[in-house]
Amino acid sequence: MRLLTLLLLFCATQAFAQEYPAKPIRIVVPFPPGGSTDVIGRRIAEKFQASMGQPVLVENKPGAGGAVGAEMVAKSPADGYTLLIGVTGSNGVSYSLNPKLPYQPKDFDPVSLVVSAPLTIVVNPSVPAKNLKELVALNQALNHGTPGNGTSMHLTAEMFNLTAHTKFVHVPYKGTAAALNDLLGGQIQMMFGDFLITLPQVKAGKVRALAVTSLQRHPLLPDVPTVAESGYPGFEALSWQGMFAPAGTPPAIVAKLNAELVKAINAPDMKEYFASQGFFVGGNSPAEFRAFVDKEIPKWAQIVKAADVKLD
Repeated sequence: MRLLTLLLLFCATQAFAQEYPAKPIRIVVPFPPGGSTDVIGRRIAEKFQASMGQPVLVENKPGAGGAVGAEMVAKSPADGYTLLIGVTGSNGVSYSLNPKLPYQPKDFDPVSLVVSAPLTIVVNPSVPAKNLKELVALNQALNHGTPGNGTSMHLTAEMFNLTAHTKFVHVPYKGTAAALNDLLGGQIQMMFGDFLITLPQVKAGKVRALAVTSLQRHPLLPDVPTVAESGYPGFEALSWQGMFAPAGTPPAIVAKLNAELVKAINAPDMKEYFASQGFFVGGNSPAEFRAFVDKEIPKWAQIVKAADVKLD
């Protein structure tokens, strides 16, 4: 009898997955429009809509460094119709940053890594430093802007403060675009910014790039040294973005989403776009992505503890 029940349940799940999607899909972006996560979410939505035959809507739910949108997805029905573009902050850092976080890693089924990239340390042209060594030598409590408390940009800056014994002051915003606007206007002096947003400003000469946070120089900024080669060996911090579904989503649907997502981000136009913006394309299995996230959580927890990072 038990075997029959399991067989019927498996058949029902398979049938449900074959019919999926039967209605519009919602992709939640936990940041305002205009940032890298929003741009990536909308491009994936276009690909999904074209290949899956249903409307795919992007809903921006900013707040708390991505935690507001992540919570919304964690508490949504596990049917494959509400998905999250989660980031380092919302799905890697937040667990150690906020003991009262209303969601935990167990509340998500990872689908796939979408992209990863180093950050770029950029300054307003009014800052006299021409390289990272000169920036540290200024010995000033410069203001740096981020998309929010607990984001990868925030924690990477804290990692650098711990490494270089600097005292850069964190100014959280409700998205990267808002922080960048204030950097360009001179209200803040620097950013540990993501490539998609900062690269055009670097190319236009509106901000100055001092270093990248990967171990190797980035091909789009070959003349910009790494933090590691600027006097801090081994320093590495990558920002990543991935897709998550609510925990309990039928495995067959997760597998279908994974196949669609991997196909979407590896399409020639998407690969060209990601490369032009400085991103490295992901596209791993749900199990591989889960293992990746499981390693990220304790790594950032160490930074949160060492820097004594608190929620505002």
